[in-house]
Order: sequence, then structure tokens, then C-alpha cells
Amino acid sequence: MDTKTAFTAYIHNLQNRICSALEAADGIAKFKEDEWQREEGGGGKTRIISHGGVFEKGGVNTSVVSGEVSDIMRKQLGIDGHTWFACGLSLVLHPLNPYVPTVHANWRYFELYNKEGNLMDCWFGGGSDLTPYYIFEEDGRHFHTTLKQALDKFSSSYYPQFKQNCDEYFVNKHRDNEARGIGGVFYDHLRPADVLDAERLLHFQQANGDAFIEAYLPIVTRRKNMPYGERETEWQELRRGRYVEFNLVHDRGTLFGLKTNGRIESILMSLPERARWYYDHHPEPGSPEAELLEYLKPRSWAM
Repeated sequence: MDTKTAFTAYIHNLQNRICSALEAADGIAKFKEDEWQREEGGGGKTRIISHGGVFEKGGVNTSVVSGEVSDIMRKQLGIDGHTWFACGLSLVLHPLNPYVPTVHANWRYFELYNKEGNLMDCWFGGGSDLTPYYIFEEDGRHFHTTLKQALDKFSSSYYPQFKQNCDEYFVNKHRDNEARGIGGVFYDHLRPADVLDAERLLHFQQANGDAFIEAYLPIVTRRKNMPYGERETEWQELRRGRYVEFNLVHDRGTLFGLKTNGRIESILMSLPERARWYYDHHPEPGSPEAELLEYLKPRSWAM
């Protein structure tokens, strides 16, 4: 089985597993599936959960798409081929309880072909990152340590390298380099050196996807029943505003999709249902809200 066939089968299986685990954690809401086709080639399965007991809004989406390399792709991605293929799973979950963090993850694979249909280039990319509204150090340690353990099986250099990538990428540069959350791992353009290396990278990508449920769901279980009030919800919505800013101003995947006739509903699935923007807002010094801001800087998390 070639890499793209194997990874396509994997992401559909992973989508099923993640959605089942999230539905069990929520206890009320179920995912609704919107299967769509892309005129230029391929399609996807968008699964949305909303107004649940735990998850206010979220999506776990797969896509398997292909097409001709456009001028925009040549400029934005720096690639030069004739046709391309891409498949991947992307997810964003916005919980109702402000003590449960928002989470984002994606795992993708890309192939590039010449006019004769021969493979010219291929690579894996992806990662997972956590966006809490209130800080619990044990949650951050658990999330990062789980990801590190998955990566360490392949190389001890991966976690520190990919954590740094994440710390540098998920940043609102227009907000004085304020991080979106407490990071995780982020990697792109992992190219196989040969057939054996392609199999190794496929297993690496699968290990990252498999680590998600264990990295996130125990945090949800610990925090989902914590009592909260209007103050916590207001702060959550203010921080969600920062999340929206990053996705619409800086996120390369969002911007690329908007510029290349991507499926708008799937692209903007990442945005929360509710968010706020106050003029020149600053949390009260010494408050739990102010404490969060001290953690939105690169730091060591994994044990």
C-alpha cells in the first residue's frame, strides 16, 4: 500500500476514534457529518459538534483533495509542479466551561507531481497545541509530556525542535508577540529520504495522531465539572477574540484556503461561536486571569 492510500485510510479511522471519544466525554451532543465534494478534485467529511454538555462548538474534519498547481500555490507554497494531492485531518474544539482549554490539531500529507504524473516531492506536516483560559500546570505538563513521549520513540531531537516551532508560530505578533496558548508541537515539510524513511515518517505521523486522545481527554475529564460564572465566561470570550485574531491574521492554512477557493465552512470551522473584544482591556493584577498571561511565553513543560 502506498503512503497516500495508507494515510488516507488512517485519517478516516482516526476521525472515527476521536469523534467517539469526544462524544463519550460530552455526554449529550453528537457529531453531525457533512460530506462534500470539491469541483477541482476530491472532497471531505466535516464533522461538527455543538451545544453539548462539554463542547460548545468543535469540528473534526478529514479531506482528501487534488488538483492542478496554481500560480497562487506557486507563490504561497513555493512549489513548482503540475498537479498535487493532499489529505489530512484537522480539528478544533471550543469547550463551554472556561476551565477546559481549547485545543487544535492537524496531521496532513502532501504529494507533488510533474506533467507525466511522476512523484516529484512529498512531505508530512502537523501538530497539536493547547489554548487554556486558566492555568493548571498539571494540565500543561500532561499535554506536553504525552506529545513528547510519542515523538521520543522516533528521535529525542523531535520534541524540543517541534515545540520551538510551535512556540514561534502560534503567536499574535501584532499583540506584542503574545502567544495564542501554551503550545505543543508543530512541524512541516518532513520529507522522506527513501522508501524506508517514508514508512518511518508514516508511523511517526500516526503516532502523533494516536497521542491526541490521551493528551487532551484527561484534561477535559478533570475540568469539565468545575463551577464557573459570568466572570470566567467573559474572560474566556476575550481570549477567544485573540484566537480569532491569530487565525484570520497569521494562520497560513486559513489564509491559503481563503485565497485559493477553499471550502469556506470548513476553513472557518476553527472559529468559536462567541468571542469578545474590549478596548484596551487588562486583567486585574494578581488575578487568575492575569496569571494566564505570565504563562503565554515559551517555557519548559514536558517531564
